[in-house]
Amino acid sequence: MTTLTYAQSKLTGNVKESSSSAAIEYATVALYNQEDNALVTGVVTDSEGKFSIPKVTEGTYKLTVAFMGFETATKENIKVSKGPVKLGTISLKEDSQMLAEIEVKGETLTAVTKVDRQVYDATKFENASGGTATDVLKNMPSVSINGEGDLSVRGSTGFVVLLNGKPVQSDAATILNQLPANAIKNVEVITAPSAKYDSEGKAGIINIITTKGAADRLYAQVNLRIGMPAIENYDNHNNPQRYGGDFTIAQQKNKINWSLGASYQRNDKAGRREGDVWTIIDERSDPNDGYRTNFPSDGERSYVEENYSGRFSFGYDPNENNTFNIAVMGGIRDKTRLADIYYNNNQKSDPTTGAPIGEPFSYYNHNSRNRQSDFFVSSVDYAHTFDNESKLSASVLYEYTMLGGPTYNDNQKGNFDTPEANQYYYLRERNTNDNPLNGFRANIDYSFKPMTFGQIDVGYQYRTLDHRGDFQYDSAVIIDGTPTGEWNQIHKYSSNLNLNRDIHSAYAQLAGEKGNWTYGVGVRGEYMDRVLDYQGTAPGATKEVLNYDYFKLFPSANLQYQINDGLAVKSAYSKRVERTTTFKMNPFKEKEHSETLEQGDASLEPEFIDLVELGAVQEIGDHTIFATAYFRNTQNLINRTNTIDSDSVLNRVYTNVGQSQVFGFELGTSLKLTKWWDFYLGGNVYHDHITGEFNYDDTDNLLLVSMPIDTQAWQYSFNVNSTFDITKTLSLNFAFNYLSERITAQGQDSRFYSPNLSVKKTFLDDRLAVNVQWLNMDMGVLETNEQRITTSGDYTAYGYGANAGAVVDNSFYTTTNYVYEVDQIMINITYNFNSLKNKSKGVKSEFGNKEF
Repeated sequence: MTTLTYAQSKLTGNVKESSSSAAIEYATVALYNQEDNALVTGVVTDSEGKFSIPKVTEGTYKLTVAFMGFETATKENIKVSKGPVKLGTISLKEDSQMLAEIEVKGETLTAVTKVDRQVYDATKFENASGGTATDVLKNMPSVSINGEGDLSVRGSTGFVVLLNGKPVQSDAATILNQLPANAIKNVEVITAPSAKYDSEGKAGIINIITTKGAADRLYAQVNLRIGMPAIENYDNHNNPQRYGGDFTIAQQKNKINWSLGASYQRNDKAGRREGDVWTIIDERSDPNDGYRTNFPSDGERSYVEENYSGRFSFGYDPNENNTFNIAVMGGIRDKTRLADIYYNNNQKSDPTTGAPIGEPFSYYNHNSRNRQSDFFVSSVDYAHTFDNESKLSASVLYEYTMLGGPTYNDNQKGNFDTPEANQYYYLRERNTNDNPLNGFRANIDYSFKPMTFGQIDVGYQYRTLDHRGDFQYDSAVIIDGTPTGEWNQIHKYSSNLNLNRDIHSAYAQLAGEKGNWTYGVGVRGEYMDRVLDYQGTAPGATKEVLNYDYFKLFPSANLQYQINDGLAVKSAYSKRVERTTTFKMNPFKEKEHSETLEQGDASLEPEFIDLVELGAVQEIGDHTIFATAYFRNTQNLINRTNTIDSDSVLNRVYTNVGQSQVFGFELGTSLKLTKWWDFYLGGNVYHDHITGEFNYDDTDNLLLVSMPIDTQAWQYSFNVNSTFDITKTLSLNFAFNYLSERITAQGQDSRFYSPNLSVKKTFLDDRLAVNVQWLNMDMGVLETNEQRITTSGDYTAYGYGANAGAVVDNSFYTTTNYVYEVDQIMINITYNFNSLKNKSKGVKSEFGNKEF
């Protein structure tokens, strides 16, 4: 036993299991006055089992350490006089008499509030069992999902995903759709990150904590997922298939911890697409040239998706002061979207009188788009804790991602009922693109010895990104409606570009406590150097090189006041940045399908965001309620806008359109209403106002387009999750996700919702669990899993060059209703070979969608 400190000192120590030396997180450490046994203060251990009790006055104390399932440890006659008190390692022994009771009665809260984040227990969301990380995240407050499966936080898709505290530079969907939901322990939502975190992420950070292995003994879990045949018929060519499985094996023993996991998922989705589009091209110089074109459509829109992934980590802790960890993760994702559409009675008409011009034209469009996402991530981490409690940590990471895949677009005579009976081709095109990404990240961080006024952390990071985009578009040679097998490259839609980005950043952060106040303030300095070069494929095309760099400061601050044991109020400020990669920076048009082109902006500027929050948290026993008001101002807003490329083709352009101001309010509550009823609700309501101007140079038609933007609306989303424990081994879970209508720069997306029901039965002392899920409940009476996307615009374009003097008034309207499969029945079977606590280190990959 060590004795120590002066008038005010600090007690430190760490808590581990006696059998395996595994760290115990969230153990309760209580300090009592030795003379009268009065409670002085209490803390909980961190993820490494460590605890620190500051500002202990001179005297003699008793300390107890407790954690459910273990015998309480007690240290008495702790003398505090001079110097810090280092209690060393306190070992807890398993309480065998309590284990059986814990297995039945042990409960974790759905949501736990910390100073800078909300922490959610992923196992509470049974509707996600057997699915992916995407299925888990859609249950978080202020997180919503749309008909295409895209996640957004507080209405923005610009958020960073971390895995075990680490991010990377590629697409978030790649890992979210390949990480099994059963491998996730907790999800942390950090909406106003401090300067210690990377400055990227418009809507903040979501940190996914993976399931950890068992202490001492081997921990293993196997999951099997089986999908029942589709109930609804969408006239699709093939029936969807859904099945898969995953496993995790892990262990922490003595100084070594390791984890191994792999998964496979086949997750098809049936559906239909119902569209209506019209354009008006009205040239002022010759009113007789003006005309309106209508091209309604209807047909199949389905997905075939396969995901493979594997992950491994190895950690070694030679002593209490040093830790090493190596991790690798990789996967393959193959997703094919099939859109077999019948364009029925495309008709030109006079825009004023409505009189038809020419004969109507109908055709069948077969569009198959394949997207492949292969990735590999490896990282090495080291941390050293000095005797004076200062800490040095370093990390390096390398990642490789290959995004790409072909798109085939065929226009044929006939319709979607009998396309094979009449193979007369009007056109046949293919689009191939390869987007390899190489990323490297290295950082070093130092935490100074804790001081009376708080903790100071500093760090430096370097990262580099090399992202290439090779786009090639070919058109088949067709003679008398029959392809000859020869292809000609279309230079108009073909290009090559390279994006290189180097970022140097350094930060300083101060965090501490004084009385009932908790505070943090920091600043991150960042220098970015971006070089984009691109070149068309036409003979004689020259390479264009664009440079963009900046140095900016990204400050952050947070302040919390603990009013009483259960109620706290807090405020925060964070400055953020949102960058993009080659997808939205390709200045060449890319043909997606019969009626749509896509194009980026080579001079695209990053979005810069200022975020302010004010909130309160109330904890009452097992109940938690939090409310937060927030304001987010975004400069250089990147949005998708449309112009008319030709009478039956719209050009979708990604560019900076101006400014967005969002004011919102979010509410979350986790309630233990009875011993058998858990209830969770998370909601977000916000007002979004987009102002600015869309400017576009239509080089193909020699027209300059300018379109003012001023749109605003109130929008909201909410998630409900309720679990009923019918018996000790049988539970019922209901979840409901709802997203209201949302505005875009030129239109709106309709509401989208999905109710889900699951029944879970456990066997063999909870080692075996069978979960039957009814996903996207509809029963033919709702409009579940449907979303309509609508855009419209009126603008005037002015000619230049050889088209100088031309003035064109154009209008367009497009609305598409995506109807996806409902009433899906899934069976998930989980077997735990060791159902005890999970303690060992999990995979420490940092694959996400942004850097550091």
